[in-house]
Amino acid sequence: MRLLHTSDWHLGRSFHRVSLLPAQAAFLDHLVETVREQRVDAVLVAGDVYDRAVPPLAAVELFDTALHRLADAGVPTVMISGNHDSARRLGVGSRLMDRAGIHLRTDPAGCADPVVLTDAHGEVALYGLPYLEPALVREELAAERTSHTAVLEAAMDRVRADLADRPSGTRSVVLAHAFVSGAATSDSERDITVGGVAAVPATVFDGVDYAALGHLHGCQTVSERIRYSGSPLAYSFSEVHHRKSMWLVDLGPDGAFDAERIDCPVPRPLARIRGPLEDLLKDPELTRHEDAWVEATLTDAVRPDDPMARLAERFPHVLNLAFDPERDAEDPLASYAERLKGRTDRQIAEDFVAHVRGGTGPDAGERAVLGGALDDVRARTAAAESRSEGVR
Repeated sequence: MRLLHTSDWHLGRSFHRVSLLPAQAAFLDHLVETVREQRVDAVLVAGDVYDRAVPPLAAVELFDTALHRLADAGVPTVMISGNHDSARRLGVGSRLMDRAGIHLRTDPAGCADPVVLTDAHGEVALYGLPYLEPALVREELAAERTSHTAVLEAAMDRVRADLADRPSGTRSVVLAHAFVSGAATSDSERDITVGGVAAVPATVFDGVDYAALGHLHGCQTVSERIRYSGSPLAYSFSEVHHRKSMWLVDLGPDGAFDAERIDCPVPRPLARIRGPLEDLLKDPELTRHEDAWVEATLTDAVRPDDPMARLAERFPHVLNLAFDPERDAEDPLASYAERLKGRTDRQIAEDFVAHVRGGTGPDAGERAVLGGALDDVRARTAAAESRSEGVR
């Protein structure tokens, strides 16, 4: 059975105020063409269909068109909600859509209710695990703890129990939206640490033939059977070196498979350039970036006048400007920035406690209080963002 694994469409998202809807439409054209040309048997979409809980109308229309085209092609599509999606909104009409071969899995209670497809070698059970927010689903899944690992383990226990009751030789695929330990992140993924440690061990997905993951935007292989497709487009300059693609997976009769990357269209390349402003304006090596979306970091000791307009004369698609002045090692500002580089909010807070106590850091109880306070701030921020999205 031939499967096409994709995720993290983020329909409606912009890139530094540039609308990506035309590029997202081009990707969906490419997706449908790939389905037809490669004779795909099923499409797997592992969450974050939309970029926010209340997407703009143009994004909803784009999604609706894509579903109609996949249904017209007669190719079953299994799709789960991600942490950016509103599971309830995405799941509206799911029972009706089932009849057209579009299978939306947004309810945690249905994680062990697979879409079952059949080929010449027997049945393939496709299980959809929507994004599981620990605090919201712990009771429903009877998880032991309020953590990402615990709720995913509880969901996967249900999957394995259902699979054990199916005919011998049934092949299995699970779709999930999670951060698996050892995978590489980028700047454009929303933090999901509220509710416990975000990363889950790869062993959570033991017992299935293929795990089609979403959430992280870089295409990558966690293990032979656990893969991220990544996002089809770059959503931050940290993805400058990503190769955007989908996985074309041929699942054999015994559960073994071959996987091939199918490249996605690139609307415009990304470039990160760095140096004094005058060097950036004159360096012949940078000619290749003149048609790219550009992020420029200026290292001038004194901030130049009108730098964005001057950069735009050479790089008309410059989108982001940062300043990182080169300073003497003895400069206190330089040493302070160096101390903070790469440190988490919790580490900075604990260092502050140690500083004001003359070197004595927080004990275990105090660390728990600090962690709880930071989680509370993140939760309140996420709730405020959700409310503001609802107003829009």
